Amino acid sequence: MIRISTSWMYQQSVDTMLNQQNALDETENEVSTGNAINVASDNPVGAAQIVGLNNILAENTQYTSNITSANTRLSTESSTLSSINNLLSSVNDVALSAMSSTNNSTDLSNMATELEQYRNQLVQLANTTDANGQALFAGTSTTTTPFVANSAGAVTYTGNGQQSYTAIGQGLQVANGDPGDALFMDIPAGNGSFVASAGSSNTGTLVVGANSVTDTSAFDAATAAGPINDTITFGANGTYTVTDAAGNPVMDSSGNPITGTYTDGGSISFDGMSVTMSGTPAAGDTVNIQSDTASNTQDVFTTLNNMISALQSGDNNTQLSNTLNQQLQSLQQAMNGVQSTEVSVGTRIDTLQQQQSDYSNLSVTYQSALSDVQNVDMATAISNLSLQSTALQASQQVFSKIQGTSLFDYLQS
Repeated sequence: MIRISTSWMYQQSVDTMLNQQNALDETENEVSTGNAINVASDNPVGAAQIVGLNNILAENTQYTSNITSANTRLSTESSTLSSINNLLSSVNDVALSAMSSTNNSTDLSNMATELEQYRNQLVQLANTTDANGQALFAGTSTTTTPFVANSAGAVTYTGNGQQSYTAIGQGLQVANGDPGDALFMDIPAGNGSFVASAGSSNTGTLVVGANSVTDTSAFDAATAAGPINDTITFGANGTYTVTDAAGNPVMDSSGNPITGTYTDGGSISFDGMSVTMSGTPAAGDTVNIQSDTASNTQDVFTTLNNMISALQSGDNNTQLSNTLNQQLQSLQQAMNGVQSTEVSVGTRIDTLQQQQSDYSNLSVTYQSALSDVQNVDMATAISNLSLQSTALQASQQVFSKIQGTSLFDYLQS
């Protein structure tokens, strides 16, 4: 026979009510916070999942912010490069117009003034900053003004040659700018392979025009032993010979000295190179052919300054045309570099936009997974809250009735 004491009965009732109260408190907390897990002990596995998902979402948020900043910076650079390309195109048009024989000294002086304005605008564009005031074309030295012009219009570069990057993912970076030394300063002279220039003491009307590499294999063979530094020397009636820097004859593939006769509007070709000319050379006139090398470069600001000086010098049409033709080739190299960088920037912007779209889709997925683990089923929680509240009230009423009874109450009945 089991004896059930009054104290044991009371304790059982109290324990039942306390358990019900705890369950009710937990359910009320779920309803008030909307979270199924409020402390790790509620669901250790689920709590770990929540921490992991929140870390992923925080990383995605940071990378998305980085992408937005980089996209804004690169969009500014793209717009700036487009303006620079348009400006250089205008410079090209002025230089071509300046070679017309109908121009007088006043016309040339006005063109020089126009080019000075373009040069100053180019310096301003090269010093463009992003929304945070950081220079676009200073490499990683973004707090400096990268291009500084002196009173004569000569420009120096104070940035560095390093490219700055933005992290847009685990192990994934995108360049958010381009160093200005490669874009504006270290530009290959001539056509990018060699420079053809008329001798400064020429007395004829020979003008050196377009030139290019027409046979890459022959040009590579000619430059295999080192850079070319050849001179075309004209004799009477357009005859010419070609010598190297030491004054020795340059040989053709058959081992014969390169010679020939030039006619007005024709071209001279050797070692895979072709040089188009116009006009008539005087005996003793020369054209120098020099390879582009790391030291044989010309910044775009110097190109404009050379054009300005030529227009202001009062040189005759032949001298002016030779100078401008040579500078136009350097200008074309600068334009090629700007256009190539524009394409690169556009590709980077596309990468950023694709990555941003991926993060947007992933955030939706991770938010949904987090909601499944963390958020409470409100309908179920409210239903449980009502049931638990009712059960607690019932327990309390039963306990209040039992509390007032004893064995004497039974015997008296």
